[in-house]
Amino acid sequence: MRGTLTEVSPVQRAVLHAFELALEDIERWCSQLSDEQLNARPHGLASVAFQVRHIIGSADRLLSYAEGQQISPAQLEFLKNELDSHSTRDELLDNLRKALNSYATRVRAFTVEQYAEPRGIGRKQLPTTVAGLLVHVADHTMRHVGQAITTAKVVSNVS
Repeated sequence: MRGTLTEVSPVQRAVLHAFELALEDIERWCSQLSDEQLNARPHGLASVAFQVRHIIGSADRLLSYAEGQQISPAQLEFLKNELDSHSTRDELLDNLRKALNSYATRVRAFTVEQYAEPRGIGRKQLPTTVAGLLVHVADHTMRHVGQAITTAKVVSNVS
């Protein structure tokens, strides 16, 4: 509803706007957190750092499936390390910016004609389509942005 990115299809536009909003929201709510707050797990919640790393990793994996690929060894390694609690704020935010910029290029590469193409997810090859995966990338990204913001508010005592 930003009225921007009109040069791409509505499905791509939704994903690209989700990426824009994700970065804006994470920067707004997390850029003032200390590294300790970023990695804190209050009440057993996943840390803000985990949520950001998961946004980076899950979008990469989902886009790979949409592109008709399987998960690479490097992506599996990233998945294993999403719980790593040694991220600094600056590293994490820089990694998010770079990843979302790269993913936006990947999203723009799809054509409307590809949307109905079947795709499989994971080892079980759960059935979906390119459009289904693109919509899921946007939804999944924003879900974890919300979780990151909630945890950021808890660790910084902001309501």
